[in-house]
Amino acid sequence: MSISIPTPIQVQAIPALLQGRDLVGQARTGSGKTLAFALPIVERCDVSASGVQALVLVPTRELAIQVASVIRQIGIASRVQVTLLHGGKSLVPERQALARGTHVVVGTPGRILDHLRQESLSLRQLRILVLDEADEMLDRGFAPDVERIIALTPARRQTALFSATIPEWVSTTAARHLRNPVSVHVDPEQLPPAEIEHVVYEMEPAAKLDTLTRLLDRRDGSILVFGRTKHGVKKLARQLLSQGYPVGALQGNLSQGARERAVAAFRSGELPILCATNVAARGLDIEGIGQVINYELPESAELFTHRVGRTGRMGRRGEAVTFVTPDDAPKLKQIERKLGRRLPRSAPSLPRAPIPTRRVPRP
Repeated sequence: MSISIPTPIQVQAIPALLQGRDLVGQARTGSGKTLAFALPIVERCDVSASGVQALVLVPTRELAIQVASVIRQIGIASRVQVTLLHGGKSLVPERQALARGTHVVVGTPGRILDHLRQESLSLRQLRILVLDEADEMLDRGFAPDVERIIALTPARRQTALFSATIPEWVSTTAARHLRNPVSVHVDPEQLPPAEIEHVVYEMEPAAKLDTLTRLLDRRDGSILVFGRTKHGVKKLARQLLSQGYPVGALQGNLSQGARERAVAAFRSGELPILCATNVAARGLDIEGIGQVINYELPESAELFTHRVGRTGRMGRRGEAVTFVTPDDAPKLKQIERKLGRRLPRSAPSLPRAPIPTRRVPRP
């Protein structure tokens, strides 16, 4: 994979996981957390043994696809079999893959529970459990399903939690499931400088779309635009598309095929602008995202961190632009208090850049 120098999270987490220790790992987005748990999983799998030996739980389908592809790539040489389980597609191929035998399962909680209920999946031989994006996996939305899954795993398993943000409540909740865990917390200063330049544009709501199009006209590379709701993201993408911008949309109401096509088109550069809900805020690893635009503020400082972490990954330069209306000011202050810093403000006095030739996507 042309990787020869481990990142700080990998240096600290891999030896502990190879020793069979439970672990809580926190490091900023783009710091190499996936390989930090994927490499020990592959090393510790016994391909001569039957039964699922490792389970990686993730919050989104997109992240499940990405994590499974990484583990498959590094597991080829040792013949480690990986099965991907997530919603939005038929259960039948998944059941067939499980019946053939697999060593590692990567999936979302709802689909994992479906297979457990239908007895097409057994976790009785599980040795390693990983919760990726642990703060979301243990939050109120996912926690009941995750708890049900954990209850069906052996008590003597190895458990690891990874996330860019691990609030205190996560550590408290996780304590019920981990035995004397190693804690690895990597400060951003220990990593190569991310060099994410932040700017907050203060404006009235009516000026947001015009300001966005001015930014898009000046783009140099891919841009990820975050909205708050599925309907809002869909509407914004349609507005931009009607003006000729090469834009895709990623939100939870899309079919699985449409979601995968949107990510693939953005990843390849076919559609260099992607409007998305928070489904794209976690784990999505796409090279060359030069700018993240918070068209609407996220609900928390943790989500803000995950959103802006889609740019400036692994030391590359990036820019995070946040739109703030007068009604958003109290929420922004809450986010800044949690972040421990005040983000620089600016008026969106953006002159119209020379408009590049726009390729209108075919319907």
